[in-house]
Amino acid sequence: MYTEIVKIIEGGLVNDKEKVINYAKILATNLEQQGEISLAKRIRGTLTRKSGTLTSLDSFSTKPVDVESRMDIVDITMPQISAKDVILDRYSYNAICDFVDSYTHKDLLLKAGLDVTNTLLLYGPPGCGKTTVAQYISSVTGLPLVTARLDGLVSSLLGSTAKNIRKIFDYASKRECILFLDEFDVLAKLRDDKNELGELKRVVNSLLQNIDGFNNDSILIAATNHHELLDPAIWRRFSTIVALEKPQIYEIDRYLRSLLADKSTNFLSNEKKAERIVGALIGLSYSDIRTVIFNALKAVVLSGRDCLTNCDVLKAVYLYSNHFVENEDDFIAFLLENGITHKEANDFLEIPLRKIQAVSKALERKES
Repeated sequence: MYTEIVKIIEGGLVNDKEKVINYAKILATNLEQQGEISLAKRIRGTLTRKSGTLTSLDSFSTKPVDVESRMDIVDITMPQISAKDVILDRYSYNAICDFVDSYTHKDLLLKAGLDVTNTLLLYGPPGCGKTTVAQYISSVTGLPLVTARLDGLVSSLLGSTAKNIRKIFDYASKRECILFLDEFDVLAKLRDDKNELGELKRVVNSLLQNIDGFNNDSILIAATNHHELLDPAIWRRFSTIVALEKPQIYEIDRYLRSLLADKSTNFLSNEKKAERIVGALIGLSYSDIRTVIFNALKAVVLSGRDCLTNCDVLKAVYLYSNHFVENEDDFIAFLLENGITHKEANDFLEIPLRKIQAVSKALERKES
């Protein structure tokens, strides 16, 4: 197995894709024989998805840089995101699919005298899928994702920021790609903001001009957590605007099952327990939920167990929200209120039954 890993690394370093693919297949077979079915499937899945998108990125090799810092101001990637990885509410997902469909059928729209739909603005709380959506659109269109790096783009030399914006748009306009402007509000703030300097306001004017002149063969995606800060003129530049909010019950349930598809649990097949877990996760973003579940899974692996329990997940939720157990009675109350039985709390979390019963009686008195 270690030989295959070394050979894959060697192939990657000299850009020998055939060597990488061949040894990756051997590695997957060896892992499967050793019982590592999940990892073998993941490797084969990656190879299958990659086979149709081995697009050369040679034309992207010379990246634009900030004159002052000499930092790259873009990153180039070829993401591999499948539809099952994009879990949104039905209306948001349909809007994303319509946007992709409009772009991929742009010749049909042009023939009908309609404008090409190639600008997309995503907004909503952090961790709710904006970057994943940009990666997914890159995957389904086969276009490289050119992500603007704000640490290099926003220069301490005030006049250089507008020049950097121009460099990025020029770079992205010379080849078909997706230009992704994350944390868009940093560049597109209200021009009447009294806290901003005049030179920074001119950055917005430069941004607007570059959006207007952007190549119709490429896609522009902007994302922000603070849409209320955007200049009104910015909104008119985007043909499609989609709000990505925190997941609700249906999306949380789907996302949980996606994250735990190949894992053993004691709650996904139990409707009542699954509902309790979903309820405890309401209010968290997709990113938060992923972190909670992975923290719970790590605790299971390190304890030498195979099955993820509802106790593991609820403990991870509590610790993620509160950072530590300051008051054990509050922690026990949280578990009981979310459907954990006395026996489960005792068996899986080793909390004394006497303590659990005392908190349970206190809750009953409070409710009565």
